[in-house]
Formats: sequence, structure tokens, C-alpha cells
Amino acid sequence: MGTEVRVAEGESDLALVREVRRAVFVVEQNVPEELEYDEYDATSVHLLAVAGDGSALGTGRLIFGDQARELTGGVEGRVLLGRLAVLPQARGTGLGAEIVRAIEAAGVERGGSEMELHAQVQALGFYERLGYVAEGPEYEDAGIPHRTMTRAL
Repeated sequence: MGTEVRVAEGESDLALVREVRRAVFVVEQNVPEELEYDEYDATSVHLLAVAGDGSALGTGRLIFGDQARELTGGVEGRVLLGRLAVLPQARGTGLGAEIVRAIEAAGVERGGSEMELHAQVQALGFYERLGYVAEGPEYEDAGIPHRTMTRAL
């Protein structure tokens, strides 16, 4: 497939990130647009998966530093993976796992020793296969059942 996973750089890459998130979360999963984009987008590291022709296939983001501590209850060394989205034509190809591993690497580069994510319940098995462990009760986010998961990096 000739897919590349890279850190999104510049406005054209960030437009592709938004395009993928809009297609998956807003259109496919009916997440209200005002909930999909938040104040963390401006300071997060966004990973972007693109096909050989330059079209976007997937994305995810890393929240680190003070913002991660704020969102993870102050756990030192914990970074946060979020907004993982893969377009339908690229699902089942291993691309989602590749994006997760790239986000983990970016987390380690920024001092992370543990990754937290908030998984949709239907995706628990995907993350478990990547070494994540669910903790705490199920909760609703944007009308979708979720569980918090963590993994040492």
C-alpha cells in the first residue's frame, strides 16, 4: 500500500488530520463536531498516515506534559493517546496498530513512561492485543461507551 506514518507538520497535514477525524468521528459515529475538536488540538502531537498518493488514511494524537498530567489525574510520566481514527478502506491492514506504535514512540521521546487512552468499548480487543489493560468502570463520552486503558512504555 506504500503507507507512511509521520508527525503532521504544517497546515496541509493538519487539514488532513481534521478530514480523517471528521469522516470517522463526526460523520460515521455521529460525534457532535463541537466535541470532536478541542483546546488540546493546538498543542498535541498529531500523527498522520498517508497513502503513496498523499491521501490521508488515519490519524491519532499525543497529549503530553502539563496537559497530560491534568487529564490523567496528575500521574507523573503518563502521556495520553487519543483521537485514533482509520478510514474504512484502511481498516484491517495493521495501520491502526502502526499509528498507535508511532504515538507511543512520540510519547517516549517526550518523557513518557506510561500511556493512557480512553477506548471505545467496541475497540477494547484491539488495544488489548497491543498490550493495554482496561482499568476502572465503563463511562460515556460523546454518547459512546468507553473504558480507560494503560500500558507501560
